[in-house]
Formats: sequence, structure tokens, C-alpha cells
Amino acid sequence: MIGPVEIVTIAFAESRFDGSILAEIKKLVETGVISIVDAIVVHKDDAGDVEILELAEITDDPEVTALSELLARLDGLLNDEDAEILADSLPPGASAAILCFEHSWVVPLRDAIAAAGGELLDTVRVPGPVVQEVLDAVRAEA
Repeated sequence: MIGPVEIVTIAFAESRFDGSILAEIKKLVETGVISIVDAIVVHKDDAGDVEILELAEITDDPEVTALSELLARLDGLLNDEDAEILADSLPPGASAAILCFEHSWVVPLRDAIAAAGGELLDTVRVPGPVVQEVLDAVRAEA
């Protein structure tokens, strides 16, 4: 059974993906925090034409190839509709990657909870900026 899945979208103005984030993604995968289960790349050229590619289709970019090698499996959770929605928001000349990853670290905890007769009912992700906003409001009231 798969653990909780999250979709992260990373945009690069003027398609400036230089691979510098790969070390952090690789560390998360190698330590079992996440498993990448799907990923696509969207590029909008200067004329506004859109290209949607699975990571495995990109063989001429060593950084993308390195990211592709981190895929645990390709579950097909992302589709062209997801990519088209993203493409609509990209300015001409930009690229973006959509990474779908499983929170692998939750799986042993979920299994332990089940073995103890419990049930993991839900997980909720609260974006960092939202948490910071709440903390700032609490501090302002104090």
C-alpha cells in the first residue's frame, strides 16, 4: 500500500534549471524520506508553444537524466491535463517540473499504528508560508 502522496511544482524562469537542487532531492530519496513516483517537465518556448515530456524522454540534459534516475517507479499519477494547467501559468521561455512523490517515511509509522490496532485517519500538509503567517499573527497579538 502506498503512503501519502504530494505533488510539488518547481518553475524555472527562462528555463534556468542547472541541477543545483538535485543533491537535496537525491538526499531525500536515498534516506527514504520520499520516493518519486511520477514526474513530468513542461516547457513553454518564447513563441508560447508548449512541450510536455516525461523525465525518461529527456536524454540530452544530464541534470534531468540524473533526476530521472531517482524515480522509484512511474505510476502515471500525473497526466497531460496536469501539465496543461501548469503550462497555462508559465510565461514564455519558462520551464517547470511537476514531481509526484510518496512520503515514504510515513509507511512504517502507518504500519506500526495498524499493528497496534489503530488507524492513520489523515495527514494534512500546511504550507510553510501559511504557518509563518499564523505565527506572525500570534506574536503580534502577544
